[in-house]
Amino acid sequence: MKYLVMVCKGAADNEIESLGGKTPLEVADIPVMNRLASMGQIGLVATIPDGVAPGSDAANLSVMGYDPRIYLTGRSPLEAASIGIEMSDTDVAFRTNIITLSGEGSYEDLIIEDHSSEDITTAEADELIKAVNQAFSNDKIKFYTGVSYRHCMIVHDGSDAYQLTPPHDVLSRRAGDHLPKGEGSDFIRDMMKKSYEILNNHPINVSRRERGLNPGNSIWIWGQGKKPSLPGFYEKYGIEGAAISAVDLIKGIAMLAGLESIDVEGATGTIETNFEGKSAAAIKAFQEGRDFVYIHFEGPDECAHQGNLAGKIKCLEYIDSRGLKPIIEYLENSGDDFRVLIVPDHRTPMSIRTHSSDPVPYVIYDSTLRLEPDADKQFNERSGSKGRFFKSGVELADHFFQKQQ
Repeated sequence: MKYLVMVCKGAADNEIESLGGKTPLEVADIPVMNRLASMGQIGLVATIPDGVAPGSDAANLSVMGYDPRIYLTGRSPLEAASIGIEMSDTDVAFRTNIITLSGEGSYEDLIIEDHSSEDITTAEADELIKAVNQAFSNDKIKFYTGVSYRHCMIVHDGSDAYQLTPPHDVLSRRAGDHLPKGEGSDFIRDMMKKSYEILNNHPINVSRRERGLNPGNSIWIWGQGKKPSLPGFYEKYGIEGAAISAVDLIKGIAMLAGLESIDVEGATGTIETNFEGKSAAAIKAFQEGRDFVYIHFEGPDECAHQGNLAGKIKCLEYIDSRGLKPIIEYLENSGDDFRVLIVPDHRTPMSIRTHSSDPVPYVIYDSTLRLEPDADKQFNERSGSKGRFFKSGVELADHFFQKQQ
């Protein structure tokens, strides 16, 4: 049996008035997903446990079968594993975004305009992180370049007991209302404020403004945590496999779980990603004997954060036609039995432009069941509400991988 898990990050949404009370999944042209839904199992799953923030870290751990209430120590430590940072037990990792602040006056009065600096390139961001590192690094603190706007700060013998806010949760709001809080957090706040002085007129940002792009003119620090530890995926499910994603978070989870992390040239984590390259990498992984592939598409979530409804719908259509379709065609012609799970990690409603904890729809297709198509079964929130409900991502993963209880 071959297993494919495809995560459409942030794809799930709420009813939108401009779409006639429908959701992006309901209006998108996604014939492959809906064909699998018509012949498979549909429903809803609560990927975010009660009391846990609806982050991609918790959601993807959950979908992969790891209870975030047990294994989540913070987002950045998972990303640090992908970057190749060797953390000690007393190190604390912090997610460091390159963001866009707009407006005039003091740092506190500036507005958090864009959590991603308009999807700044990794090459550009690397220059900015180098400038930040030169200004702030010492025996205790060091910054590391990640991918696009997503980077990492390591503090040796640090604390993780601070109140830090994800920038995508507070877009269009005043920076001063969401700065770090908690005893000893002054050094983080000071670095964020001083970074604006360093980056605002950096040559990279002068060039970006000339090209009509948002500048990456400040760091924003959040997502802290200590060194994580996960039991091996093979230990859990008796399956070996690989993960394909543009983002360090998914790569880090995969590596900590003992899965191979496959890099794809041109994979960006946006609507401009290399869909064909990612699907080809998944097919190659199956051809080379792997039984499981976890393929992650970030684009719908990024579009939702940016308030780009048309982009979110188009990205779902690209995932279906350019990402999923070639993999399904390969599996159907391979002669192997296979199971497919399609699921968003969480909702990213257009109305709030950030994550929510509401349940998300899923599809499970099993090639061995050969069910008659039912056109009323589709991959969306409304259709999923009529199917089986899983109270956790772990419960869904155990069901999908046919774990014996």
